[in-house]
Amino acid sequence: MPPSDVSSLPDALFSADAVREIDRYVIDQQGVDGFDLMQRAAYSAFRQLVRHWPDQGPVLVLCGAGNNGGDGYLVAANAARHGIEVRCIAVAPTGKLSGDARKAWRKASKDGVPVLELGDLGDLELDELFSQAGVLVDAMLGTGVSGAPREPFAGLIARCNSVAAPVLAIDLPSGLNATTGATEGDAVKADLTVTFIGLKAGLFTGQGAAACGSVVFESLDTGDGVTLSGQPPLAHRLDWGTTRSWLPVRAVNAHKGQFGHVLVVAGDRGFGGAGLMAAEAAARSGAGLVSLATRPEHVTAALARCPSVMVHGLIHGSELPSLLESATVIVCGPGMGQGAWGQQMLEQVVDSGKPRVLDADALNLLSSRVPILADNHILTPHPGEAARLLDCLVPEVEADRIAAARRLQETYGGTILLKGAGTVIASEGEVVDIVSGSNPGMATGGMGDVLSGMIGALYGQLGDARRAAGLAASVHLAAANVATQSKGFMGLIPSDVIDALPTVFSQAEVGIMGSREGS
Repeated sequence: MPPSDVSSLPDALFSADAVREIDRYVIDQQGVDGFDLMQRAAYSAFRQLVRHWPDQGPVLVLCGAGNNGGDGYLVAANAARHGIEVRCIAVAPTGKLSGDARKAWRKASKDGVPVLELGDLGDLELDELFSQAGVLVDAMLGTGVSGAPREPFAGLIARCNSVAAPVLAIDLPSGLNATTGATEGDAVKADLTVTFIGLKAGLFTGQGAAACGSVVFESLDTGDGVTLSGQPPLAHRLDWGTTRSWLPVRAVNAHKGQFGHVLVVAGDRGFGGAGLMAAEAAARSGAGLVSLATRPEHVTAALARCPSVMVHGLIHGSELPSLLESATVIVCGPGMGQGAWGQQMLEQVVDSGKPRVLDADALNLLSSRVPILADNHILTPHPGEAARLLDCLVPEVEADRIAAARRLQETYGGTILLKGAGTVIASEGEVVDIVSGSNPGMATGGMGDVLSGMIGALYGQLGDARRAAGLAASVHLAAANVATQSKGFMGLIPSDVIDALPTVFSQAEVGIMGSREGS
């Protein structure tokens, strides 16, 4: 299954409650019949089914009790009318269906769809139905469900995840929280999710990034309803396609002094590579000048690897202020350690009052010993570091990544970039941003060091912490995706991402040059 065509996705991400309010507004205030809306949704989902799996074989639709189940019955009705072999399993007894869901079940039955009551099926019969299915359609649990799925849903989710047949999820995979992207139990692992009316934030962060597969959005011709309903978005979705326009246009007579001087303070004994990767990433991200303050024993290796970086070997924090004076932005923390050397360096960086990106050991020191000053900083924790900063457990962070990022921002100020699949960026007074997409090859040491260097370089050029964080995170992912094409996931290392940065940045430069030539 190819990745989502993110260029076709809206930028506004909503909570589950907000999408339900939009749906209610469209029906109550705009006069759209609820069953007609359900038919539109089902036909949109059916179109995606035959587009992605035109010759896959029998379709098995799992239908719950609410509107999500109603969508499933109508998907099955569409399949039957087009001569596709299809069956429905009524996970919720059909005798208890009401409203539009009941209308949908009756229509499916009228169109000749076999509807099998789950209560009448034994394990052997279920095994046979699942093994024979060419495509599974998950229409069990919708946005109104929270908490861990109970039986019989939990057992059916496990069956969906244990068979080889591809899975199409209607609106969202069953078991996924549409607002937070968390799962309290198992969730269906879909190959494709077709979602309606408004994009749900939970599809793009946390477990949502893994559970949804490719995401297709269908507005169902309710675009005005989204605006007129007055429901504010919970987050904004970012990707390289939406952020590339943020890159500053470079004048023909540009000089290095216009693009910032990034000072990377990093690399205690045994961890020199972390600082070097951050510095090289900053250099590859357009910084006018890059300096690296590290342990003296790392200087030779750093110069050999990246001679464009000005490398300084420091023994004590008292040597740092002279370097801080000339810096535009400081990146502090990669491989810095939590010993005396690292603590001295962080204290000098914080005391300087300069714009700064704090990562890795700087965050660990911050959570325990070093108070933060001013508000012109970007903190880039992964979930473990975020948990230490919030004095909570990692599962609490992952249970609601958006809320965790907001809490970090309220506690520490500045801009927060909470790393992970569906990176969350929080700034004071702003709706949070979520960088959509993920790459499993990035789950290796050093990727965060590369990101911190990129953020520093872009912060120095843009002068806008929130945009620098969002742009860097989206470029970071785009470069990893480019590198994966030749390296694969398992073989991907941070330097591969650095090497891919010029290719990705050049995509934006071509657009800029094209607009100049056309003007």
